[in-house]
Amino acid sequence: MGLFRRKSAQTKVPVEGVREALPGVSAAEVRVSADVQPAKDPMEGRRPVEGVRNILAVASGKGGVGKSTISANLAVALHRAGARVGLLDADIYGPSVPTLFNLKGHKLLGENGRILPADADGIKIVSIGFMVEEDSPVIWRGPLLMKALEQFLHGTKWGELDYLVIDLPPGTGDVQLSLVQMTPVAGAVVVTTPQDLALIDVKKAVRMFEKVGVPILGVIENMSYYLCPHCDGRSEIFGHGGAEETCRKMGLRFLGEVPLEAGLREASDAGIPLVVRHPDSPAARAIERAATESAAALAVLSKV
Repeated sequence: MGLFRRKSAQTKVPVEGVREALPGVSAAEVRVSADVQPAKDPMEGRRPVEGVRNILAVASGKGGVGKSTISANLAVALHRAGARVGLLDADIYGPSVPTLFNLKGHKLLGENGRILPADADGIKIVSIGFMVEEDSPVIWRGPLLMKALEQFLHGTKWGELDYLVIDLPPGTGDVQLSLVQMTPVAGAVVVTTPQDLALIDVKKAVRMFEKVGVPILGVIENMSYYLCPHCDGRSEIFGHGGAEETCRKMGLRFLGEVPLEAGLREASDAGIPLVVRHPDSPAARAIERAATESAAALAVLSKV
């Protein structure tokens, strides 16, 4: 089952049983390669994004749950696993992807009438933040928002991508609905925190995607608990386990819990995603597991 596309990069897996069974052979390894397949679109009439196999939307029912940070790190985790990845920052009113990738001040460039995405160590990135000054608000009405989103999706030279991760605005408004109406979204990941207020909004986001035919790949509980950088003590500041229980009741996949740790904040402020700066940290490992499970869920959808 193909989770990640691998061309030049190959996974090497020692196989002791094979080696021991072959006389005169002192070492053996298996080279494994895989190819990402596009998920099937259950609806008709939606325009695919040229060159993009799967669109992965990252959403939240409310703001302040760390959705953009999770989006950025999911994209990097998929890329580190060997996939070709793009990231579209569609959080129109609060674009933070330029900060998360140290791209503040970057200006959009064009070629033959198409947008050229920024490149962050192989990840192709487009953000509304590239079009406005950092301290300037985006005061756009619905039709202008939709035009910008369409231009970002279909007017960008994305090239060949296995996954285009889209960081959506919080809530269930125009951008979310327009996105799923104009192009096939392979699946959505919902980010929440353990608090009851956030979990109520998770249910709204899930119901919205269900109504428009977008599969829910799973739910991530961010800020699940706090890890003290001095004593490694654990404190459940916002409660704990609410997202997993909500998933159980709603029949959804629980993608894991990401702890709140100082390294995550430091990496985000430095513009270096956590899975790159501190790949062995508990939060980075949790995000990488969530990326793997999301990719696995998309791979299953491609076979259905």
